Amino acid sequence: MTAAAVLTAVEGLVIAALGAYELVLGIVGEPDSTRQAVFGGLTVLALAALPLAAAHGLRRQRSWSRGPSLITQILALPVAFAMASAGGVMLPLGLAVGAVAVVTLVCLLSPSSAEALGVGPSRTA
Repeated sequence: MTAAAVLTAVEGLVIAALGAYELVLGIVGEPDSTRQAVFGGLTVLALAALPLAAAHGLRRQRSWSRGPSLITQILALPVAFAMASAGGVMLPLGLAVGAVAVVTLVCLLSPSSAEALGVGPSRTA
């Protein structure tokens, strides 16, 4: 559970950093459209809220947090594939994104995580 929370938080922080970078470039750089670049950066920053909130919920063992974290991992897989397919410097980055997503999925789908979050089939004796 802790590993899933930490990895989800790292993903959220990386997404937030990319959004902030895009926002700063939109303001101080020379984009084709400043408005579009700023809006893109703000959108990515807003998207970072999902994995960050999920990481907080996982750390506190809230059952609602599993879904947003699973969604984040499922969305990361095609991104990782696209990055790895681009080759060059993107290959190791894509492999790293994919590895983090797979490890986090395994952690989230493990029976011990489901039990800690109180999700899954209930066991009656």
